[in-house]
Amino acid sequence: MATINDIGVAAAINIVTAFAFLLAFAIFRIQPVNDRVYFPKWYFKGLRSSSIQTGGFGSKFINLDFRSYIRFLNWMPEALKMPEPELVDHAGLDSVVYLRIYLLGLKIFFPIACVAFTTMVPVNWTNKGLDRLRHSNISFSDIDKLSLSNIPNGSPRFWMHLCVAYAITFWTCFILKREYQNIALMRLQFLANDQRRPNQFTVLVRNIPTDPHESICELVEHFFKVNHPDHYLTFQAVHDATKLSELVLTRKQMQNLLDYNINKHMRNLNNRPVIKMGFLGCFGEEVDGIKYYTSAVEGLTREISEEKQRLRTGTKSIVPAAFVSFKSRWGAAVCAQTQQTRNPTEWLTEWAAEPRDIYYDNLALPYVDLKIRRLIVGVAYFFLTFFFMIPIAFVQSLANIEGIEKAFPFLKPLIEVKLLKSIIQGFLPGIALKIFLLFLPRILMQMSKFEGFVSTSSLERRAASRFYMFQFINVFLGSIVTGTAFQQLNSFLNQSANDIPKTIGVSIPMKATFFITYIMVDGWAGVAGEILRLKPLIIYHLKNSFLVRTEKDREEATDPGTIGFNTGEPQIQLYFLLGLVYATVSPILLPFILVFFGLAYVVYRHQVINVYNQKYESAGKFWPDVHRRVVTALIVSQLLLMGLLSTKHASKSTPLLLVLPLLTIGFHIHCKCRYQPAFVTYPLQEAMIKDTLERTREPNLNLKEFLRDAYAHPEFRVGESSDQEMGLEKARSDKSPDLVATKRGSWRNTSLPSKHSYTNSP
Repeated sequence: MATINDIGVAAAINIVTAFAFLLAFAIFRIQPVNDRVYFPKWYFKGLRSSSIQTGGFGSKFINLDFRSYIRFLNWMPEALKMPEPELVDHAGLDSVVYLRIYLLGLKIFFPIACVAFTTMVPVNWTNKGLDRLRHSNISFSDIDKLSLSNIPNGSPRFWMHLCVAYAITFWTCFILKREYQNIALMRLQFLANDQRRPNQFTVLVRNIPTDPHESICELVEHFFKVNHPDHYLTFQAVHDATKLSELVLTRKQMQNLLDYNINKHMRNLNNRPVIKMGFLGCFGEEVDGIKYYTSAVEGLTREISEEKQRLRTGTKSIVPAAFVSFKSRWGAAVCAQTQQTRNPTEWLTEWAAEPRDIYYDNLALPYVDLKIRRLIVGVAYFFLTFFFMIPIAFVQSLANIEGIEKAFPFLKPLIEVKLLKSIIQGFLPGIALKIFLLFLPRILMQMSKFEGFVSTSSLERRAASRFYMFQFINVFLGSIVTGTAFQQLNSFLNQSANDIPKTIGVSIPMKATFFITYIMVDGWAGVAGEILRLKPLIIYHLKNSFLVRTEKDREEATDPGTIGFNTGEPQIQLYFLLGLVYATVSPILLPFILVFFGLAYVVYRHQVINVYNQKYESAGKFWPDVHRRVVTALIVSQLLLMGLLSTKHASKSTPLLLVLPLLTIGFHIHCKCRYQPAFVTYPLQEAMIKDTLERTREPNLNLKEFLRDAYAHPEFRVGESSDQEMGLEKARSDKSPDLVATKRGSWRNTSLPSKHSYTNSP
């Protein structure tokens, strides 16, 4: 079990590590050779075109202005200078709303920490509950005397914890409601002021029924001309272009290898680069590298052209989905938010995401397969969560050496070295857990892709939801359960079953020391490591040395990254959970959480301004998920406190806690009914206002031309119109009323006459 000395050693290690990362960043960022790594956003916006030039030898690579080294920490105030409205214009509403999660943590936990340290810490410290339990073989350290465990059973001092629990609940709900209201207003204002974008007029239609008489394109056109005659504009069919995407990716890889060999030859014109055709390029016949890769690129280019020709002339590649565009936002809103037919499983409509947000690989999946895929992923997720308890138990074994020593005395000489013991208990558990969680987000993202979500934003929200649940079950509950088992192993082995709940009630607050070490590793050193961008820095310089030939190549070599909602937000939610749970149980954890929120806000604000280039803009659509998880953490904290007080025989105060979960659930229902619609639906009134203003300002707008190529597959979009490349649109007449072509006999008597009914009429 970690002591104050162990926590001090861990704090020293993490503070030194974080300071080293920040110092290295401050030096690296002012070097001209690293300019594209630490300021890529300004390059993508076209507002920065060259590195710092200070004159003198080597100024192209190294900053020789020594005055800039004196001001190496000026990035911190600069990150806070840009006002929020300007930041919305610069980085988008998603980035601003994401940053407000860190501010939310500061707003919630700073007053809570002040109250906890002025009320509960003195109450906990001045008791002698743990000293009376020494005969019970319960392991504890001096730092645990600051927790609820130090209060004897049945003590009237538990009323203080009850009052603080009420105060925390009311304060957290107040801040959550105000933040939900502000962000809902920000979203509506952002949508009202947003420039014209294709997704404002477009609806994604899925599960289009098959018809033996008409193709998918004919069926879509006929359906929407009949059912939305005044607002329907055009559509784009969805093609299964999986093979084309693979060919394009392979050609890009071959082109990179060709560029590498050309650059290698340019550095030494006397030697032509050669490659071996055998296993892993280590054996076999030697051939000229430039000629080989040139031939490969040319061959792939021909295959790509043939595949494009096959897709645009054939109908087998068209899947039962389409992007349908309307003449107005109002028409699109009506279609996206209503049921199209009496069969609720056909002609399913939803708002189309931004073109850059669409995950085209999943559009080709049959809609009926999605339920099966999600069932498979659910089962796989269950086993992943279950088997991850094994590394969690290993991590907890590192954090509870005293308990293992008591149960297995023969290990004591090996791990009793003082410095080694402090490092193992204070630093190693946090870093071990961080390593075990390293590859988990990528696994969960692959699961989300397999489930069939059709936009990057929905993929990230789904992966974030699963990651949060994983963190809750394994990192939080798993660490508490397995950690308590290891921590009190000797006590469990030597006491009756009736006393085990009491031991658990005493030991759970003591797990705060483990979470403190994890917060310092992940929330202090980890955040400082994020701003250093060591991996992108190395990759950029490798690409710049071996693959870059032009400025365009140099731009592609730059990886600005994104805010990473699927990984970052669940990690933040873990800190909300820990803070709310341990605020009344062991308040010593709160200062460490406050340091995390403050440091992370400054770091990520700098990254949003200078580095990250978001792949999509959802206008803060993820905030309801953030709100729900904080409310869940609040309810968990109330239930856990209720359970702990019941084990401490606080029979008079515990029943009063039953009211808090009910009040919190009622608060969540109110917020969901009042504010969530702003994140799910688009008000028709807002749509009509925006349409009216646009018609007044741009009466001659050619909306059809604006939307024509918007949702074509990326491999078709460059250099060719969607009509020529994919045959997505039929030749349409602008005459009124439109004549709706159909080959189906059952539709020849529709209220809007088709060509067949018109020509056959007497």
